[in-house]
Amino acid sequence: MVGQSPLDPSESRTAVLLEPFVHQVGGHMSMMKYDEHTICKPLVSQELSFYESLPLAMRQFTPQYKGIVSVHLKKDSLGNLTLIASPSLQTESCGRLDNAIGDSSVTIWHKCKWAASTGSEHTLVKWSHTQLTKTFKDSCPGKMLLRTDLQYRTDSLLEDANRNQPERNSYNPWGLHCHRQHLNRMSSKHNENKLHQFLLLENVVSKYNYPCILDLKMGTRQHGDDASEEKKARHIKKCEQSTSASLGVRICGMQVYQADTGHFLCKDKYYGRKLSPEGFRQTLRQFLCNGNHLRTDLLEPIILRLKALLSVIRKQSSYRFYSSSLLIIYDGQEHKENTAPLDNHLHFQKTNCTTSHGTNHSRVDVRMIDFAHTTFKGSKCNHTTYDGPDHGYIFGLENLIKILQNISEGK
Repeated sequence: MVGQSPLDPSESRTAVLLEPFVHQVGGHMSMMKYDEHTICKPLVSQELSFYESLPLAMRQFTPQYKGIVSVHLKKDSLGNLTLIASPSLQTESCGRLDNAIGDSSVTIWHKCKWAASTGSEHTLVKWSHTQLTKTFKDSCPGKMLLRTDLQYRTDSLLEDANRNQPERNSYNPWGLHCHRQHLNRMSSKHNENKLHQFLLLENVVSKYNYPCILDLKMGTRQHGDDASEEKKARHIKKCEQSTSASLGVRICGMQVYQADTGHFLCKDKYYGRKLSPEGFRQTLRQFLCNGNHLRTDLLEPIILRLKALLSVIRKQSSYRFYSSSLLIIYDGQEHKENTAPLDNHLHFQKTNCTTSHGTNHSRVDVRMIDFAHTTFKGSKCNHTTYDGPDHGYIFGLENLIKILQNISEGK
């Protein structure tokens, strides 16, 4: 059952109904899909300051900053909560699908059932969307959703009664888990008329058919300078009890396409926190395995990209990337000429542009994300000024490169 669109006819041409970003594999803040190439997230002034003064050398390793948009909560006729972005209220424009919202062809998500926090812990949250019209299919080939009806157990990645996580999923449920929590927080604190500012950022996985994503929390320290003593102690304990202390990096989330089943193998931050250094190495290897074989063709381009990032980070004096993440991304569909996905496998949205098969930069990507606690000399939100580069981040990068080199050498 799909409720009526929460958009009034008068606002349908100037508003964008935000969708949950289904490829979010880590973090606690909800990421939303604004359009095919753009995601948005709640604005944090320290992160905005970072993007506004981003060093030129770092731009190839971060998502493109596209501006700011105003967002508000809205209920449809059935009382379901949605998030509406209002581009007309923003000061910086961002390209999107022309007249997409309000057109019968647009994908519109509705929350069909929303359980209160006091409800059953096994409550199902169900999302569905309107049927795409032939016009939209013709104008945007390949931009089809994962399926016409998604159903999520809200605690599906958070371990079963035996403290085990499900191995295979048709989707990564972490993004919906974050989205549910975010809507609950917003609805409990603010009314519908409250405007929230969101950052508009490049969707760095939009060019991939089957995006395999590894979210790594980098560095030996995770708390920001503004953290309370209680929060500081909590983050220090997490680092000490995980590979953050021993390796300078820990797994925060993962999805890897399994070619043998047509599903994604997913892991979340709770899994990553429990890993030993050897467990981290095994999971890194697992990230590069597609269910049939190890993707050895990806190792060299990933290592080269990480070495290039390491060279840049070493030159960034005063920067501290506390609590930031590093994404390693590749396409789960191996690049073979004239090879199409099997009909019974998942189909994700992709861009219309062609990629140059076999080139390193098109096969893998490495991007830094989440800069809400990043500090640097001259930052508007600067609390402490540091000298030299971020040695904790460098320690993590160096260990990550070593582990990948060992995998490449068969060790």
